[in-house]
Amino acid sequence: MAMQKKIPLRKCVATGEMLPKKEMIRVVRSKEGELFVDLTGKKSGRGAYVSKSEDAIEIARKKKVLDKQLEVKVPDEIYEELVRTVRREQLKS
Repeated sequence: MAMQKKIPLRKCVATGEMLPKKEMIRVVRSKEGELFVDLTGKKSGRGAYVSKSEDAIEIARKKKVLDKQLEVKVPDEIYEELVRTVRREQLKS
C-alpha cells in the first residue's frame, strides 16, 4: 500500500481556513524589513499566507491582518501584486 503524500496545510490569515499550501500565496518580511510576495514559498523571513482569492486579499487589506502578522505596515503595492497573481492563476486554469 502506497503511503499518501501528506499535503502541507497553511492557515489563511484573512479567512482562517486551513488550505493546501499551493492554494495560497505567501507574503514575507525579510530580516531587513523588506516585504515581498513569495511565490516559491521558500524565501527566508517571517511569512504569512493568504488564500488565492480576491475576496481573501480584500479581507486581509481591510482588516490589516498582514500588518499584524508581519508586524509592519503592508503597502498597497503588495495587495495589488497579490491580486495580479490571483488573476494570472485564474487565467491559466
